[in-house]
Amino acid sequence: LSDDVDFEDAGNADDADDNEGWETEDEMDAEAEQDDSELTFSKHTGSVFCVSLDPATNSLAVTGGEDDKAYVWRVSDGEVLLECTGHKDSVTCAVFSHDSSLVASGDMSGMIKVWKVETKEEIWSFEVGDLEWLEWHPCAPVLLAGTDDGNVWMWKIPAGDCKTFPSSACQATSGKVLPDGKRAIVGYEDGTVRVWDLKQGNAVHIIKGQDGHQGALTCLACNKDGSLVLTGSVDGCAKLINTATGKVGGNTGLSKGSKEEEDSNSVESVGFCNILPLIAVAYLDGTLAIYDLSTQVLRHRCQHEAGIVHLQWEDSSSLVSTCSLDGALRFWDARSGNMVSEYHGHTAEILDFTINREGSLAITASGDNQVKVFCLQRPDR
Repeated sequence: LSDDVDFEDAGNADDADDNEGWETEDEMDAEAEQDDSELTFSKHTGSVFCVSLDPATNSLAVTGGEDDKAYVWRVSDGEVLLECTGHKDSVTCAVFSHDSSLVASGDMSGMIKVWKVETKEEIWSFEVGDLEWLEWHPCAPVLLAGTDDGNVWMWKIPAGDCKTFPSSACQATSGKVLPDGKRAIVGYEDGTVRVWDLKQGNAVHIIKGQDGHQGALTCLACNKDGSLVLTGSVDGCAKLINTATGKVGGNTGLSKGSKEEEDSNSVESVGFCNILPLIAVAYLDGTLAIYDLSTQVLRHRCQHEAGIVHLQWEDSSSLVSTCSLDGALRFWDARSGNMVSEYHGHTAEILDFTINREGSLAITASGDNQVKVFCLQRPDR
């Protein structure tokens, strides 16, 4: 309610001037103290770069940080089940396998380790070039990684059988295994996108040149059946690619007046709504854009005051959530474009977050060295 009441004119103007410094400080304190979280995990001693939930039960989280460590911990009480040590650099990737039995942690220097959650032991380790991304296969104990030198690696775990998918020497900046488990889509620093056949080891489609992006890829997402992929780039554009044909079906870019503005407005995160034909594109300038999937018409523009880091659609609703450089987590209804709720508690930017399947919990990783668990109050419950 306090938002609706304006206290600016309270008291007479002279008093207000005298107290200006004091009032501002007070407001800052109030803001810093607001903590909507249910639980704070504070074992990390540096920024926390990544968080994910175990797919089987959604009851365990794994987080990776600047302190060269990953932790597997219980979401209900924050108890540590496994400390992943032995990394030489910031852990920027940490993910559970499809059945939650294994967890992989990867650091910036390219050291990758796999741990068996149940026995808490390291069962496999490998070193590649500087690591860009790390992903488990959706239905097998197979791990994929993309590196700075343009290679995509694939290993059977724990046997270690290895396959590489080489490309010209530019970073493989983002990658995703399609839901069929037979193909992977990979975006590169030069704006190229490749669809790889994991069995044959060849690129089925290469999207480049006019069709491709004019700058490095920053993010990609696929729809539920993997027929479409949405890619985002530092060039300020999002593209829709048909994975069967390799054709670019649509091109969404917020038309900002000048070219300079567009250059600085990188796409940071993209995603498909599961229940409506809508897509979301999040930009570094703080715009969350909701587009119609079939026409690519801009439906809503949801403005944030700071850059957006990551977006995620809820599994079975039209709500899309965002985390931003201002440290807040926000939920938007894509049908109306309205903000439904926002959660505070971090004192620095949120660098990653995830939401459980039920849409009842959000877990956020921040530059304030903390991970927070928020209980989501849903308007329709």
